[in-house]
Amino acid sequence: MKIDHIGIATRGIEGALAFYRDALGLDVAKTEEIAEQKVRVAMLPIGDSRIELLEATTEDSPIARFLEKRGPGIHHIAVRVDDIRAALADLKQKGARLIDEEPRTGAGGCLVAFVHPSSTGGVLLELVQDPTDC
Repeated sequence: MKIDHIGIATRGIEGALAFYRDALGLDVAKTEEIAEQKVRVAMLPIGDSRIELLEATTEDSPIARFLEKRGPGIHHIAVRVDDIRAALADLKQKGARLIDEEPRTGAGGCLVAFVHPSSTGGVLLELVQDPTDC
């Protein structure tokens, strides 16, 4: 298991890129909209991991609600797992509160699922099935 990415909620990806791309010098690997989650994302590789910039595409999206409550900043940490269904079953058996009992499609077509912050010490945790090229 390793960190796949750190998700950062932004009011706008273009504005955030002024720092992550222009100041830090990170490259944007891809940008895409995930209609089901009402979000637009930009992935920026950094070492063996990535930074995922998140922008709400609707006012009722989870990212819009997060920004309204907390403002821009770290939204979640994502860890890569080999078998997401097995990882979910194991976490559930150990008493973790799951947001997603079944994986769904996330950025890059990867399977993803979220674990509630109440089970992780206040951090929203995303599981990402070990991608071949997400």
